[in-house]
Amino acid sequence: MKAKIIINVYLLCLILFSFACTHQKRKISNEKQENQLSDKFEIESTLPSHKKWKLVWHDEFDGNTLNSTKWNYRLYYWGYKSPTFTKEGVELDGNGHLRINLVRKGDDFLSGHLQTGSNTFDMPRDPDSKGIWPFGTKQPAKFMHRFGYYEIRCRLPKNEGWHAAFWLQSPSIGAHPDPRYSGVECDIMENHSLYTKGKMVCGCIWGGYGKEYKWKGFLYPQEETADGWHTYGVDWSPEGYVFYADGKLIGKKMAPECPVSEVEQFILVSTECHGYREGLESKAPEEEWSGKPVPALFKAVLPDYFEVDYVRVYDKIPD
Repeated sequence: MKAKIIINVYLLCLILFSFACTHQKRKISNEKQENQLSDKFEIESTLPSHKKWKLVWHDEFDGNTLNSTKWNYRLYYWGYKSPTFTKEGVELDGNGHLRINLVRKGDDFLSGHLQTGSNTFDMPRDPDSKGIWPFGTKQPAKFMHRFGYYEIRCRLPKNEGWHAAFWLQSPSIGAHPDPRYSGVECDIMENHSLYTKGKMVCGCIWGGYGKEYKWKGFLYPQEETADGWHTYGVDWSPEGYVFYADGKLIGKKMAPECPVSEVEQFILVSTECHGYREGLESKAPEEEWSGKPVPALFKAVLPDYFEVDYVRVYDKIPD
């Protein structure tokens, strides 16, 4: 009888020990999975400290090839093949940085335009289409999200004549009378006027890009850093948009002054050579692209590029 008790106690101990080991393995495994989406990076994000955050998407640009499961290329602009958007010159340097280069081809200039989704209005009508639908096949979205904190760490191009931007866009902006349901373009960072007016730009656009176009935002001076690296972010919440640069508050655009998108939107990390767009927007559609590169591009010292260390997206953890 005593022997049976001893054996039973021994077996019970083995079961408890096995359960404890399994539980510990699961705990370690779960911790590893959580750490894959944590903010414990070599360079930490400059998150707004009054909220708690959870990382939900990111690209650290490790390796030697752009991650095609995360990014598409924007090659069309409002139904027309762009002569200045390209896949060329988009590279990873092998040290954890994305570089979007300014590319010169004769008297033309090209640069990359990356996005995690696409705008419905960009896609030209399918050539074999026989119906009335005026838009072509959309690119499959790689990442769409609503609300959260969106941040980039980057170094800006050095030459005038082209610009870099980090922004959020809706596939259907302007398509609904209420921008809450058609989306709001959120420009987190744009250096379009940095070398001409000494100002950076951030803000929101809604109502499309015609007579109903509206913009609310900020022009602010860039405070240069010792190494040229900067962080830009926006806290997009149901209450509005709060913009940051290098961890400092730039300003707020809140409802109802600024409508707040309630739809999922995609991320763009983009560059654009100036001059080409004006040709399309000022001519009849059948004339297509008649714009030419601005004179400043011919004075650009190459190589020049938009350099990105990371792009990260966080969700607010409920209180």
